[in-house]
Amino acid sequence: MESVKRHMDLVCPAGSLPALKAAVDHGADAVYLGFRNATNARNFPGLNFDVDEIQQGMAYARDHRVRVMLALNTFPQPGHWPEWTRAVDEAADLGVDAVIMADPGLMRYAARQHPELRLHLSVQGSATNRHSIAFYHDEFRIKQVVLPRVLSLSQVRQVIDSSPVDVEVFGFGSLCIMVEGRCILSSYVTGESPNTCGVCSPAQAVRWEETPRGRQSRLNGVLIDRYRHNEAAGYPTLCKGRFRVGGEVFYAMEEPTSLNTLDILPELMKLGVAAIKVEGRQRSPAYVAQVTQVMRAALDACYQDPDNYQLQAEWVASLDKVSEGQSHTLGALHRPWQ
Repeated sequence: MESVKRHMDLVCPAGSLPALKAAVDHGADAVYLGFRNATNARNFPGLNFDVDEIQQGMAYARDHRVRVMLALNTFPQPGHWPEWTRAVDEAADLGVDAVIMADPGLMRYAARQHPELRLHLSVQGSATNRHSIAFYHDEFRIKQVVLPRVLSLSQVRQVIDSSPVDVEVFGFGSLCIMVEGRCILSSYVTGESPNTCGVCSPAQAVRWEETPRGRQSRLNGVLIDRYRHNEAAGYPTLCKGRFRVGGEVFYAMEEPTSLNTLDILPELMKLGVAAIKVEGRQRSPAYVAQVTQVMRAALDACYQDPDNYQLQAEWVASLDKVSEGQSHTLGALHRPWQ
C-alpha cells in the first residue's frame, strides 16, 4: 500500500458534559452533541444539553483545541417547525463549529438565515451517491457528509472520488439493519418515528419486568427479549430483539454487534476519508473515554506509518468489551465480491 499522509479527524459522541470532557481528554478532534429535545436523533431522558451546558462544553473543548458540532438531524413536522428553526438560531448564536442536519427544508432555512453557519449532512440524510451529495452542496453549501453504514468499501471509494465535499464515515459503534433516515420499524410498535421524535425506542414505551423466567423487556407492550440470570441486558429495540420463529427463539432480524474499522484504517486513509465518527451519544462517559482512547492510538499509528500499521490485540480487546453483544464486524464495508 502506498504511503498516505491524510489526517483523519476523530469525531466522538457527547451525550452529556462528562462525556464531552471524556472525549476531549482522551484525544478527540471534534465532539458532537444535541439539544435536550426532539431536534436530535438521541432524544433520551437525562441526555443532551441546554444552552448553558453547551457553552460550558464549548469553553472546555476550545481550551483543548477541540471542535464542537451540534446535531439537528431529525425531520421537523408542520406543527413543530418553529422549534427546529429556533434550534438553528441558537446554534448560530452559540457559534458552534458545524451543525449536522438532515432535513432539506431546515437546511434551506439555515443557509438563508445564517450563511456563515457551517453545515454537515447527517447520516440521517441517507446520501449514498455523488448526485445526492452534489445536490446538498449546490443548494445549501454543505461542507461535509456523513455516509450511511450501508456502503461497501468500494462504494465509499466511488463516493469520495466524485464528492464535492469532505466525507466522514463511522468507525465504531452500534449497527442497525435499517438505512439511516428511513427507519419505520419502531414506529410500527410505538407510533413515534425515530426520524421525527429522535429515538427509536421512546423511554415512555419501555418497560422492564422481573419474572420467574428472567428479566424481560417490552416496547409498548410487545415482548422484545428475555434475559437469563447474569446475562447482560441491552436497551430494547425491535430490530435487535429475540423472537420465537418456527418454534425457535433467536435474533430474528439482527444480532447485536458493533461496527469496528480498526482493521481497515489505512485503507480508509488511502481513500481520502476526512473523518472517523464514533457512535454512542446514549452511552456512558466511561464508554466514550475507552473508545476515544483506543481510536486515537490507532489513528495516530496509522498516520505515522500507514504502510506498516499493525492491529494491536489490546485495542481489539478493549473495544470488544464495549461492543454490542461483545462482538464486532466490518458490516457492509466488507463485501469481497465487490
